[in-house]
Amino acid sequence: MPNTDHTPLAEPVSPREIPDAAIAMLDAEGTVVGWTHAARQLVGYTAREVVGRPAAQVLPPPEDVLRAASHAEQCRARGGWSGTVAVRHRIGHTLNMTLRLSLLWGQDASTQWLVSVTDIGTLSSEATNGPVRESLLARAPIGIVVHDLQLRCTSVDDVMEHRVGVSRDRWFGRHLKDLFPGFEAEALEAVMRQVLESGTTKVHEYRAWPPASRGRAHVFSASFFCLQDADGETLGVCSLSVDVTGNRRARERLAILSEASTRIGSTLDVMQTGQELATLAVPLLADHALVDLVESVPFGVEPSGRIGTTSGRPPLLRRAGLATIDPDVPELPWVREEVIHVHPASSFANALRTGGAHLEPVLDTHAGPWVDHDPARAQKVRDTGVHSLMVVPIRARRYVLGLALFFRSEEQTPFQEDDLLLAEELVTRAALCLDNALQYARERNAALTLQRDLLPHHVRRHAAVEVASRYVPADMDHGVGGDWFDVIKLSGARVALVVGDVVGHGINAAATMGRLRTAVRTLADMELPPHELLTHLDDTVRRLNEEDADAPDQDPAVVGATCLYAVYDPVTRRCTMARAGHPPAAIIDPQGHVTFPDMPAGAPLGLGLGLVPFESVELELPEGTLLALYTDGLVETRDDDIDVGLDRLGAALARTGSSLEDLCSQVIETLPSQAPADDVTLLLARTHGLEPAQVASWELPNEPAAVRIARQAAVHQLSEWGLGYLATSVKLIVSELVTNAIRYGGGPIRLQLIQHQVLTCEVSDSNTSHPRPRHPHSIDENGRGLFLVAQLSRRWGSRSATDGKVVWAEQDLRSKAVAV
Repeated sequence: MPNTDHTPLAEPVSPREIPDAAIAMLDAEGTVVGWTHAARQLVGYTAREVVGRPAAQVLPPPEDVLRAASHAEQCRARGGWSGTVAVRHRIGHTLNMTLRLSLLWGQDASTQWLVSVTDIGTLSSEATNGPVRESLLARAPIGIVVHDLQLRCTSVDDVMEHRVGVSRDRWFGRHLKDLFPGFEAEALEAVMRQVLESGTTKVHEYRAWPPASRGRAHVFSASFFCLQDADGETLGVCSLSVDVTGNRRARERLAILSEASTRIGSTLDVMQTGQELATLAVPLLADHALVDLVESVPFGVEPSGRIGTTSGRPPLLRRAGLATIDPDVPELPWVREEVIHVHPASSFANALRTGGAHLEPVLDTHAGPWVDHDPARAQKVRDTGVHSLMVVPIRARRYVLGLALFFRSEEQTPFQEDDLLLAEELVTRAALCLDNALQYARERNAALTLQRDLLPHHVRRHAAVEVASRYVPADMDHGVGGDWFDVIKLSGARVALVVGDVVGHGINAAATMGRLRTAVRTLADMELPPHELLTHLDDTVRRLNEEDADAPDQDPAVVGATCLYAVYDPVTRRCTMARAGHPPAAIIDPQGHVTFPDMPAGAPLGLGLGLVPFESVELELPEGTLLALYTDGLVETRDDDIDVGLDRLGAALARTGSSLEDLCSQVIETLPSQAPADDVTLLLARTHGLEPAQVASWELPNEPAAVRIARQAAVHQLSEWGLGYLATSVKLIVSELVTNAIRYGGGPIRLQLIQHQVLTCEVSDSNTSHPRPRHPHSIDENGRGLFLVAQLSRRWGSRSATDGKVVWAEQDLRSKAVAV
């Protein structure tokens, strides 16, 4: 036990390590001279019944006595023997034993024998054996030392003599602490004193550096037995020690790998995964650990070159993980998230290029490319006392994602090949987690890019509303969802506000969101009321489901969505809205009172539940009313009921005096987590009604004379608004629209001019049929009216009204007069 470690093995001995073997001492003639409590438990005999009698006559069954005597002669000739024997239990039955006879040397070349046995009849596939029992079964070397009551050595075997490299003559009459000064020798003697006092068997593990190990630590398990004479008095203590280095390393290795399966990859954040790898490695494997990722990896981008195909300068690395046994030491040479420049001639660059691990048991911190490349950092590394290094590339799908670096400074044992194997296994597990996170990040970035491209980049100024919006994607664990919002200009200065949410997450949800947003815009151009628009949108979603179900090359995925669609008219200051399974809008009056209007919820889109038609509600909104449209991610959490979320939202929206942008930020800040489990979308709109002076309307008779009246009224109004330059084109548009109303409509006719960001001319009649432009031939006398309206206006169209329809045309306010 030379060079014993000065720190004990801290982990306690588990019950399975207490040996179920037994020993007895024989003199040179084979007479039992020492018995143990373990031997009595195993074969039933007390010390009084055995000590002083020949072992060959007491223990074997009667029919094996002669054969036992023959074995004794062989033992004397060979210096020991091991094998399987039958031993008679005190109550008469026979035990199948593995027995070993070991020769012990005492002072003056005297000899004794140690009998060590274990019952092989109790073995099973589920049995767990102690080190001594395993060594007996495997016939492995066992070191034996016998001590007297004063813990002085009286006998020793050849195994122990060769193991520690100390001649047996130096053992006799001396204490362990005299032979091998150090804490472990004192600890072993303390255990022996406990055995002498209690008479029971104890086990202790310790580390030592045998001469043949070339400076490498070995772990030994020593079992201590109390030897008794015929009267049961204590004679001394006998220790049997076996080398369990391989077993212990295997257990430690399994424990570390088991830890890795639960502690690495807890999130899909590659930087966090790198830190988890470094944290696990210290102090289980190394004193310091660094994890450096190729700089593109944290951004969800794979390295540009595969293993063996890269040349030139190595890629930049970013430090993702850093762990050290002494983080309080100032001036550490490493900083997390710093950018690392790798020297092309270093072992780090070679690992990046080839994908092969590198082991430097003895690290030269005074020479080498990396030392010349950064002398200041090299000096800091020397100051930490680092003396051994392992470089392990993080490989995944033929790419090197980065490097894991392991250092030793406090632990004096240098890294060995088995340490490198363990490090590679740890890094392989981390690489799998990193690759999964990388692929997920790539898909998430694609979905997020697609979604942001499909959402409005900015909302243009509108006469009817002032708007602001926020979109917060879900956290990394849940992925980007299918939220969308939109602000759509309609005719007559009206505006449509839309918020929707596609069921699911990922790029498919984002793509479906884009299709539904396009469908809503198309349906909005048809000037449909909210409940009719949702009905058509529901049909669209169901058709998408049917098309996906018919696709032979993919599994059908049911598309579901919720939506709220609202239309605000600044002329009447009324808002009409309908919803399909979506949370209700919040309405905040100018005094800050928040209400959630009671409106039919409607069924979600595309789920086949649309037996009940969607319904619209109409509300009159005072000037300056605030509308808040949002998705369920803003108000629903796993921990709280939706009512809690609605109350939290209402309290945030009731803060008056803030701009819409500030109010959006304040609402988002109330989220329980800034990394929500679902997408969060918020659309705020403050209403602005048009002044009476901006709207002019006239009731017209359904007769030809109404055309002249309408032209004159329109020209007069344009003059009052200072828009005389539009008179010529407006006269032509009014003439055509009123003429069509008289010719094809019925009942009263209404002309209305609206001055807002554009000039809108509207003519309404009681006919529900919508006009369609024609393409007349050169010889046709009619059919050119709507064609002329289209040429004179920026856009035109028609929409349904309660008592008929409205045909409208818009003109830019800054356009010049049209020469006819």
